[in-house]
Parts: sequence; C-alpha cells; structure tokens
Amino acid sequence: MKIYLMTDMEGVCGVASHDIWVTPEGRYYEAGKELLTREINAAVEGFFAAGADEIVVIDGHGYGGINQLLLDNRVSYVRGALPGPYPFMLDETYDAIAWVGQHAKAGAEYAHLAHTGWFNVLDYQINGTSVGEFGQFAMLGAFLGVRSIFGAGDEAFVKEASALVPGIETVSVKKGLMPGSGDEYDCEGYRERNNGAIHIHPEKARLLIREGAEKALRRFIQSPEQFTLLDVKAPFTKEVRYRSDGRTPAHTKICEHPDDIITLLNM
Repeated sequence: MKIYLMTDMEGVCGVASHDIWVTPEGRYYEAGKELLTREINAAVEGFFAAGADEIVVIDGHGYGGINQLLLDNRVSYVRGALPGPYPFMLDETYDAIAWVGQHAKAGAEYAHLAHTGWFNVLDYQINGTSVGEFGQFAMLGAFLGVRSIFGAGDEAFVKEASALVPGIETVSVKKGLMPGSGDEYDCEGYRERNNGAIHIHPEKARLLIREGAEKALRRFIQSPEQFTLLDVKAPFTKEVRYRSDGRTPAHTKICEHPDDIITLLNM
C-alpha cells in the first residue's frame, strides 16, 4: 500500500499567520516547520499502523515547510522546484493521496490563510468547478485513477474537501474567524484578511491526525469505493480570475486542452 502525502504549512495547527510563520524571513518560520513536520509524523504513524507499506512525503509549501531532521525516518521526502510542474511525481503506482497542513481555497468563508496558489487568485475553476490547491490535486489524482482518502487542515478546508470528495476522512485543527468571501479585496488586502483563527492544542491535533489517518487507510483497504473517485472528463477548461495586485489590474485567464488535465494545470 503506497501513499502519496502532500503537505503545506498554512493549514497546520498553531501556524497563526502568513508572514511571520510560513516565510523564511518570519520569526516563527522554523517553529512552523516543526509543527508541520510533527503533524506529518502523526499521519505517518496512523498510515503505517493501518498497513501502509510505503509513504512518500511531498514538501508542497512554496518556501519549503519540513524539518527533515525531525521527519519520520520510514518515509521518503520529495522536494524540488515546488511549486513546479504537475504532477509532482504522482502517478498510477500510488494507491491513495492524503494531505496534511492543507488550507482552504481562495474565497472560502471562515477560512484561515485561504488562498489558491497565491493571494492574487480570486477563483480557480476546472470544467466549471471551483477548486483550490486540494481540488486541483484531487482532480489530478482522479485523472490518474488514484483516490483521495485523507486531509487535515482548517475547518473551511475540511468542508471544502468533504463537499468535493464525498467519503474522504478529514481532521479539522483550527477555525478561521472571518465571514464572507473577501472578494472585494485586492491581493495585499486579502493576504492580511484571514489571519485570525481559533486553534486546538497542537498535541491534540496530532492525536486526531494519527487517528484519522489510520481510520482512513483501514477504510480504504476494506473498500476503496467508500472514497469517491471524481468524474474527471475531457475536454478540459481552466478559468482563473485574478485580483488586482497593485501592478496588474483584475483579469481572467482561460486555458483549454482536449484530453490532458496535467497539461492543462501546467498551462
């Protein structure tokens, strides 16, 4: 049983804001990396307890988010030019995809540090479905025949994941405080908008993640069909609406591809 574990920082319990927690210049960046790594280890413990044979951990945070010295020594670690070209080494050899530290998509209500790629994105749609970073990868996985089984992050992400992939096992570790979509903000304003959240204790979060990961894989081994495989059909259209970022006015970009969602995501 081979698991592809995608990770990010903004959805981690205890990571409280963007600039000082998830960027190399931030005073708490190393602490944020430790919090993420310990959440990853909790998920890894759960997956191995449930019967995983191999776990590949992808450092999906743009600046890098994992402390390799603390990472469980049973896993493989992948870090390259991320964000980079899809599929980030995901292929048909994997049995399932999981997420740790995942944040909600741009515009999500009561989200913490929500964005899609960066804070200048207002909305990102594939074939008319609004998706964030999670949704893009879930669709990519479905295109390759790989099911999404587990995700941990803020409560808005949990709602997003459960709505897009019925049956997915999720764990909420914090809840954002801002109502509304924030669509009226420019890039800089939106980056500052969703910094407030209520966090559970990181140790409790890790216990829940471990339990959730083990439960997810046990369910998957018992019956993979419990986890919806998204119906991803060609042709593919991507429509991305952007906020003004102070240099570029608000605008929309549309890309199409007749049969390959991987090529579409990289366009």
